[in-house]
Amino acid sequence: MMLPRVRNVEANDDYTLNLEFTDDSHKIFDVKPYLEIGDFVELKVIEVFKTAKIFMGTVQWDNELDFSPETLYLEAKEVVV
Repeated sequence: MMLPRVRNVEANDDYTLNLEFTDDSHKIFDVKPYLEIGDFVELKVIEVFKTAKIFMGTVQWDNELDFSPETLYLEAKEVVV
């Protein structure tokens, strides 16, 4: 089973991502727990974090870091719009 992909992303000042998926769901993904892990420390620089964009159905930053779309979909919290 293939999970929905990210259709739209907005990076927030509190290191969360507002995500819209191809199944029309809206979720918030908290990146803060990852900011001490490996290359993800680069995202602590808010200007870098704010470069989040859609790439191949997931979120990628200008430094080419990304999350799998499955991680984003399964770990993000659903929001009502």
